[in-house]
Amino acid sequence: MTPDELSRALSAALAAAVADGTLALPADAVPASVHVERPRQREHGDWATNVALQLAKKAGTTPRALAEDLAARLGATAGVKAVEVAGPGFLNITLDAAAAGGLARAIVEAGAEYGRNDSEAGKKVNLEFVSANPTGPIHIGGVRWAAVGDSLARVLEASGADVTREYYFNDHGAQIDRFARSLLARARGQEAPEDGYGGAYIAEIADAVVADALAAGEPDPRTLPDAEAQEVFRARGVERMFGEIKTSLHEFGVDFDVYFHEDSLHESGAVERAIARLREAGHVFEADGAIWLRTTEFGDDKDRVVIKSDGEAAYIAGDIAYYLDKRERGFDEVIIMLGADHHGYIGRMMAVCAAFGDEPRKNLQILIGQMVNLVKDGQPVRMSKRAGTVLTIDDLVDAVGVDAARYSLARSSVDQNIDLDLDLLASQKNENPVFYVQYAHSRTCAVDRNAADRAVRREDGFDPSLLDHPTEAALLGRLNEFPRVVAQAAELREPHRVARYLEALAGDYHTWYQQKDRRVLPYPDEDVTDTHRTRLWLNDAVRQVLANGLHLLGVSAPERM
Repeated sequence: MTPDELSRALSAALAAAVADGTLALPADAVPASVHVERPRQREHGDWATNVALQLAKKAGTTPRALAEDLAARLGATAGVKAVEVAGPGFLNITLDAAAAGGLARAIVEAGAEYGRNDSEAGKKVNLEFVSANPTGPIHIGGVRWAAVGDSLARVLEASGADVTREYYFNDHGAQIDRFARSLLARARGQEAPEDGYGGAYIAEIADAVVADALAAGEPDPRTLPDAEAQEVFRARGVERMFGEIKTSLHEFGVDFDVYFHEDSLHESGAVERAIARLREAGHVFEADGAIWLRTTEFGDDKDRVVIKSDGEAAYIAGDIAYYLDKRERGFDEVIIMLGADHHGYIGRMMAVCAAFGDEPRKNLQILIGQMVNLVKDGQPVRMSKRAGTVLTIDDLVDAVGVDAARYSLARSSVDQNIDLDLDLLASQKNENPVFYVQYAHSRTCAVDRNAADRAVRREDGFDPSLLDHPTEAALLGRLNEFPRVVAQAAELREPHRVARYLEALAGDYHTWYQQKDRRVLPYPDEDVTDTHRTRLWLNDAVRQVLANGLHLLGVSAPERM
């Protein structure tokens, strides 16, 4: 019996109590499903619910009286072994072994679909993440968003949402001019501008721009007048840098559906149209020669200039137009993932959202990620060989590999600073969380291989009542939780919940595996029985859930380690 099946059984018991007059509750007040959860203490049963405390007042009875009635009704349900009323009206429910064990077969038969749910169904979501400036390699903070953002997209999709991964290409503004000047200076053997960019990658890009131009039969850009030369280095340099960024992300397992160019907002007139719409709504005013958005009406700490007195668009003007563009493309929810230095961005953008008549924190959601520090040999790693002062995606992948990098970045809440121990992440130790989980999966695969050699075949028998050991009850209970963990990770926008769940599942599996009387494989002089076959179903259920969970994090599930 799954949690959903138990939930429906509780709802049916409530409906029956209303129908026979025992419970004075309007029929439409009976919930379609009842929340159940794992008790903190295993001796309190398999599942618990406080539904009696929630509904008793509406029904004109006491929580304990309602709980006792529900306990009697639920106790007659097939698969329920016992129901205990605890405290003021909690229900602790214990399933019989067969009902609990049946989940192992259900998971194996569901395969990759197990864990998928419809909690986010019907939502069209635009998820913008990474969006590093095309002026250098992706730094370590951006790598965190690559891992978390792609994992969140996978979790949302597994929960029924229609997700578009979007990269905002910042190709408008002063940083691109500084990049072009830096490339030109390096190509000419000059010092980089005071406000320019450094690092070995600048020399590499500059050399590539010259080579590309010459290969195309164009003049050597180093010999052109400054303005013309800068334009060549701007166009070719940005294209080359962005190509490298795309390649690094692809090798990291992250690809985007849309690459949106900031410059297009200004060239297409989208900025002017967005401001005009806000003006029509009465939220725009003029003062001191500038055009302002009255964001204080929507909770911002001050009004914002959108067009400066010199006629140039302020930075927020592009953000306003970009948000409206996403909504006009049909997205119900716009999620933006930003670095730790963007807290001030939240208030003004939520005000923009409200000014367009939308609901802040629903139509627009902003996630802020904290810093990532790398540690090696007990000391902070502070410099990239290629980028100079900034640690990059390639530095991290070179040090620990894609799987360890993605898992370690996605397993912590984004509002926490994290220190990544490169020595630990490159090791094969149980203290290394990605190794611990992947090793559990590879161990389930080894059991499968050995079972085939010993002629233990799932299809020859399955008796769920044989899964009656405490370690099997713990393992089945953990497997039961997976769909709910995925749904909760989607609802809260917290994919790290999947990683922490996998670590707990791996721990339960290792504990079960180490029980000598819970062997899947028969001893050499022992016949194969349904006990072995049934345990193989449980082993393979764990294998499936570990693989499904690792997939949500964009991490491989190796069969051998």
